[in-house]
Amino acid sequence: MLNKEWKKFKSGSDVRGVALEGVEGMPVTLTDEAVTAITDGFALWLADRLGKDPKDIKVSVGHDSRVSGPRMKAAVIGALTRAGISCYDFGLMSTPGMFMSCVDKDLSCDAAIQLTASHHPFNRNGLKFFTKQGGLESEDIGALLLNAQEGKKLPDAAGATVTEYDFLSVYANILVDMVRKGVNAEDYEHPLAGFHVVVDAGNGAGGFYVEKVLKPLGADTTGSQFLNPDGYFPNHIPNPEDGDAMRAIMNAVTANNADIGLIFDTDVDRAGAVDSKGKEINKNRLIALISAILISEHPGATIVTDSITSSGLKQFIEEQLGGKHHRFRRGYKNVINEAIRLNNEGIYCPLAIETSGHAAIKENYFLDDGAYLVTRLLIKMAQLKKEGKKLEDMLEGLAEPVECKEIRMNITTEDFKSYGQMVIDELTAHSLTAEGWKCADDNREGIRVSFGKGDGEGWFLLRLSVHDPLMPLNIESDTVGGVHQIAQKLYDFIKKYEFLDTAVLENYLRQR
Repeated sequence: MLNKEWKKFKSGSDVRGVALEGVEGMPVTLTDEAVTAITDGFALWLADRLGKDPKDIKVSVGHDSRVSGPRMKAAVIGALTRAGISCYDFGLMSTPGMFMSCVDKDLSCDAAIQLTASHHPFNRNGLKFFTKQGGLESEDIGALLLNAQEGKKLPDAAGATVTEYDFLSVYANILVDMVRKGVNAEDYEHPLAGFHVVVDAGNGAGGFYVEKVLKPLGADTTGSQFLNPDGYFPNHIPNPEDGDAMRAIMNAVTANNADIGLIFDTDVDRAGAVDSKGKEINKNRLIALISAILISEHPGATIVTDSITSSGLKQFIEEQLGGKHHRFRRGYKNVINEAIRLNNEGIYCPLAIETSGHAAIKENYFLDDGAYLVTRLLIKMAQLKKEGKKLEDMLEGLAEPVECKEIRMNITTEDFKSYGQMVIDELTAHSLTAEGWKCADDNREGIRVSFGKGDGEGWFLLRLSVHDPLMPLNIESDTVGGVHQIAQKLYDFIKKYEFLDTAVLENYLRQR
């Protein structure tokens, strides 16, 4: 079992920690010693999994724009080479590009390590691991951390090499070729000529998309912003879920009269978009758009999403597009694994996507790849122009809620998972007899309850957080005041729970 010291590094299927000083009360945990021990643990896990001599193993290493990235990279490469494992040093890199080095026919790396903490603050960092089969699972992370905790590692061996390699250009060329083939324009080399595309990289790793993808395709990228990597993120958090970030790209689109705006998170595994009118294509709208594209290519296909998607999205996918909507649990690995499971059972599923912007497409190894996602949008945009249409036309008929709200309530007892599950179980039992409450029959996480006209005209979803001792509550309504009405109904039931901190919910109710 992992002790408290090592368990703190485990964040689902990633390793996360504090890597840089500068925030009071947050001492550095990802020291060189810790990073070395974690890498040692991974190297041992990898050699055992592959059944190969370390001298025959190749691992690529890259990082996003975080200030702590180069320091951690040195520790990672040092640990690998001491074990006899040769490395490719990619330098600044996107997370999806790291995986692609495992399936690239020339490199064919046995594994890849990306140093990233996604959208988290500048002082955070982490390690994300890939093999040819994809990202590691939660239990794999637990195993390698257990190796680190126990000091287990491969014996020292000589002969390893380190090769600097510009794989970012290789990865970008894959996207460029994809657009050229997909659009098949008269000017084959420049299928985006005549389109104005602005990009906001948030000073993360996504700035390459302008120089290495869009410009070679002929796009006008005037007005693109925050493309230079800066791990202190001086302009806004690189996160499509962040309000300031989305306002920044929306303003850039309208100010430059662009056809589309694109925004990436720090390591480019997530993305969002903005249409030509300056309206965001994000969360439910992003899911609806990529679903429309993929279902048009694969009629009747099943789309896997996380649990907090709107009722309007379900209607859009099933009634307008003729597909099937399969709501699952939060967590990008959860939706990806569920989509893979459905395909293995013979249910065709081309897409696994979270409202956070994590989108994994079957044709792309079910890799959550923000650059691949927006490249798919650009191809469709160019195809639609031939028909005199715009990308946003594909969203006609998508019903969107009038109001929505998310509230996060802490669980204040040590055994928070059992306590939270008790709340959900008792609330579920209540919903079966409460007047006007309709428990969703397709829900696979927490409890989702719908209410009709005059009764809130919407729904709530109460669930356990994937990792933390809290219960997120999502509420949507199709009428003004409906969220407050539904929140009051729920509060009247859950206010009795001693170890569920409902203060935030109470404050919201008092403000109305």
